[in-house]
Amino acid sequence: MNPSTWITFLIVIIFPYSHGYLNLYLNLREVQRLLGLEAELYYVRDGSVNQYALNFVVPVPSKIDSLQFTWENLAGYPLPYSIDVTANSAALYPPQLNISATGNVPRSSQIFSISLPCTGLAAAEVMITININISVSHNNLTSLVLKRRKICTKLEKVPSSRVLIDSMPSYSKSTNIFYFAVGTAAVMIIILALFVILFYVRNKKDKRTVEYNNRPTSSFLTTMPRNTVSSTYNESCRSVPSYSLLDERSKDLQERIAELTVQRCRVRLSSVVMEGTFGRVYLGSYTTENAKEETVIIKTVSDHASQVQISLLLQEGMSMYSLNHKNVLSILRVSIEDHTAPFLLFPYKNTKNLKMFLQKCKLSPEGVSHTLTTQEVVDMALQVIHGIQYLHKKHLLHKDLATRNCVVDDKLKIQIADNALSRDLFPSDYHCLGDNENRPVKWLAIESLLHKTFSTNSDIWAFGVLLWELTTLAQQPYIEIDPFEMAAYLKDGYRLAQPINCPDELFAVMAYCWAMSADERPTLTQLQVCLQEFYTQLTRYV
Repeated sequence: MNPSTWITFLIVIIFPYSHGYLNLYLNLREVQRLLGLEAELYYVRDGSVNQYALNFVVPVPSKIDSLQFTWENLAGYPLPYSIDVTANSAALYPPQLNISATGNVPRSSQIFSISLPCTGLAAAEVMITININISVSHNNLTSLVLKRRKICTKLEKVPSSRVLIDSMPSYSKSTNIFYFAVGTAAVMIIILALFVILFYVRNKKDKRTVEYNNRPTSSFLTTMPRNTVSSTYNESCRSVPSYSLLDERSKDLQERIAELTVQRCRVRLSSVVMEGTFGRVYLGSYTTENAKEETVIIKTVSDHASQVQISLLLQEGMSMYSLNHKNVLSILRVSIEDHTAPFLLFPYKNTKNLKMFLQKCKLSPEGVSHTLTTQEVVDMALQVIHGIQYLHKKHLLHKDLATRNCVVDDKLKIQIADNALSRDLFPSDYHCLGDNENRPVKWLAIESLLHKTFSTNSDIWAFGVLLWELTTLAQQPYIEIDPFEMAAYLKDGYRLAQPINCPDELFAVMAYCWAMSADERPTLTQLQVCLQEFYTQLTRYV
């Protein structure tokens, strides 16, 4: 049984004998850090001891050098404790508690930690035993034994500073700390001075760059080959130069781009599909290695776009890199050359933006271009759920799920896309709340709006808004609410109203997604079951 299955099993099964004197558990962040799961793991809950959880040996990866536990005294009177941590191995330094080894369990929820630094002298799996004894009464002692398996790797060179500090006698540590602090301050002063000098040099360089860029140049669109590329394109194509991202830390992103890069001469633009202030979406084609021409959607920016906008296009456009699912639109190729805007190529199968498609379904002087039935709406919602489930299994959060970031074909097949250029192409859907960041305020979960925290549950909130968009043919949510008042509006319990002609069953699913507490929102599996059952009921009457 793998760790994920074990933890799911351990969270559910708890011994029924409750005394209500103690909580001891791993919080959401700790379980996510150790096991990559969105859950809490209780060893003792309201006095009930989870023996299954105690018997489970939790693996601790080499990159994690500390453990965290959350506990709380529920008894209403002092609960004395003693903690002993043992680990005998040359691969691990003696574990250290950040609290005293004996004392009383705190009466409010608090976190204590145990440091587990590896020595780097040997590679080993070190078994760590944590003994926690809690005196419930004079004749009642609760003993909890928790085990961890710490992975340590051998380093080619062990940091000498660590060995020296740990081997020093206690009376000399304070003196060395003083000298260390003085030395650190001196280094910081030197670094600050270097930073000022570098800033001055960089500023002068930027001024020269601006002067150079302001010289008359031809648009990157006018330098593109207009004719169909022949099978001998390799002979005429220039080699692709390196491209420096604004975010130098994004080394992984640069490696991904390198894998997908094609020469610019293999790409041909046909017509503009969408256009914003600086963003453009084209219909075009590119020639494959087999000299076969393939129709694609091309995302790019205009020649006056800033480096920040170019960097955002690449980062957000590459977020769906190497994904393979029928309900996810993954990037196909990238074309980058010096002094031109990057091209991001996506597969095209007669698809169109979902929001624009829904808006065209509304009544117009020419009539109705397409009438969506409730059955079709539910089927489209189920496809979105399948796509989000796939993303979450790949440990990816979308963070901007909406109809504007989906595409649909003539058979109403949905694909979830990235949010590259969305802020520019759909400016009315994004707002800045004084933090210099455009966000989809009216699609955000309450915790994302207040604290900028995102999780699978925040994606589920956004799915509820997307479902509301499907039933209203892409009306603007909360159109009467000022963006600055959204947080207060949601905290007071207000939500989107039930759309006209929206079945109660469908609106109940939306409302379920907008629970104030993230933990009370449904899982994607629960949403899938509810919508699938409703879809089955609808098909019986067709």
